Amino acid sequence: MPRLVGINHVAVAVRDIDEELGFLENVFDDVRLRGRSGSMAFVDMGDQFIALATGTPRANGHEHIGLVVDDREETLRRARAAGARIVGRNDVLDPSGNRWQVVDYRDVQFTKAPRILEGMGLREIEKSRRAVEELRAKGLAD
Repeated sequence: MPRLVGINHVAVAVRDIDEELGFLENVFDDVRLRGRSGSMAFVDMGDQFIALATGTPRANGHEHIGLVVDDREETLRRARAAGARIVGRNDVLDPSGNRWQVVDYRDVQFTKAPRILEGMGLREIEKSRRAVEELRAKGLAD
């Protein structure tokens, strides 16, 4: 029986790929392209990626991408400095109007394998007690 395992990538419509890449580079250190193809660019996130595609973003107020980061507060500060509009506590509107909900890796159940974290330079990052308790409740942590 097939089971949901995770997300390989999310495709995001943007007005201009180069503008979006510039925005991401202003917010995050070490933005790496996995590649480009026609009207798409693929931004690496360790063992996952975001596919940026030229198009018209569609927003109804509820659509958003939950972006896991290693430092939520610094990400929001840098997004604000790059000219992004911050909505609520942790949502960022990019130049195309896409809504990125910024969440800290420590606080979510999503877990990367130790070797992946090490390869991303995040060996020391640890889950919050609440996140570990949520994982334990599902039988996914010791």
